[in-house]
Amino acid sequence: MSEESRPAFGAERREHILELVRANGSMSLRDLAAKVRASEVTVRRDVRAMEAEGLLDRRRGGVALPGRIGHEQSYSGKSEQCAAEKAAIAAAAARLARPGDAVTIGPGSTAVALARALRGHGDLTVVTNALPVADALAGAPGVEIVMTGGTVHAPMRALVGAAAEATLSGLRVNRAFLSGNGVSAERGLSTPNPAVAGVDRALSACAEETIVLADHTKIGADTMVTTVAPENIAHLVTDSGADPEVIMTLEEIGALVHVVVAVDERGQ
Repeated sequence: MSEESRPAFGAERREHILELVRANGSMSLRDLAAKVRASEVTVRRDVRAMEAEGLLDRRRGGVALPGRIGHEQSYSGKSEQCAAEKAAIAAAAARLARPGDAVTIGPGSTAVALARALRGHGDLTVVTNALPVADALAGAPGVEIVMTGGTVHAPMRALVGAAAEATLSGLRVNRAFLSGNGVSAERGLSTPNPAVAGVDRALSACAEETIVLADHTKIGADTMVTTVAPENIAHLVTDSGADPEVIMTLEEIGALVHVVVAVDERGQ
């Protein structure tokens, strides 16, 4: 019996897809297919039908709720998503930091994973506006932490505003490590919140090169405010689930892309 002749099962699957996207804000087709135990072709067909009904918006390689381009998920809401991928990305990104470096690190759960990976590096100065990043590095031998000023933006637990941007305006560092909400070949790194975006730009502007950390759910996604233009991304560290078309285009623009494999993808 073909799938089309089983409308009840198809309706249940689409309801499950909608529940998953509502819970996560956005998801890749690959992750949706795994969750609902269907092929990506089937899920793509479901998503197309649901978009026609106004229930979902398609993105390259993924799907989001309508109007999610301006949605900002909280730090706690993101911290458990793609945990294995974020840990692998963080480990690879940490290897790009050199002894004696001064670096900036922005907010986000992947940035916190990076901070944990940097604890053993030593001889490092870290400038950050992210409270969880500072907390993760507190007490690490040889690591000096510099916090920006600013007003606490509760969803991201990050300092934002004119005081934060002013702290960064006179600095020069070797590398900036940023993790926004979307990375596309057309607009680069982006985030939904203008206040967070302003400080992200300042974190990048004072660095010799910018390194973007983004798991596969963010690759091809686009949110409201651009923080780093695609031509200014020196390195992109992502995982093997990322859309290869987006990766190839970013490489053509000039980014050096590092693709990691998460531990649970290896079956370990």
